[in-house]
Amino acid sequence: MSQRNIAVPDQAADLDPGKMEACTVLEVINRVSGKWAIGILLEATRGPVRFTELERSVEGISRRMLTLTLRNLERDGLLKRTVYPTVPPKVEYEATPMAKELYGSLTGLVGWAERYREAITEARKTYDGHTAC
Repeated sequence: MSQRNIAVPDQAADLDPGKMEACTVLEVINRVSGKWAIGILLEATRGPVRFTELERSVEGISRRMLTLTLRNLERDGLLKRTVYPTVPPKVEYEATPMAKELYGSLTGLVGWAERYREAITEARKTYDGHTAC
């Protein structure tokens, strides 16, 4: 894989400290609530997990998106990456204590979504029926 377009950007580098602090909070919330992050974090809190295991367990994610998301989660201190000196190299990802604390909130969110899945589906049908006219 090419190393282009997979770097983790530092977009807040030129901001004043107050704005940078606010941006950091929003960036982390956006990262954690992103399309792939929750699935990756849920897998990593169960114990060390390898790239290919994550690729299989997070349905629909591409190798490139998995790489980007892993790097961003590692950058934010939510994942720890360990490389073992074997041939081929063995790499494992594990949730940090900070991510394990976040796990409770994520499982609560997942539980909420599962409990209200049907109600949300019905609300969407009702809304779409009213706006179609």
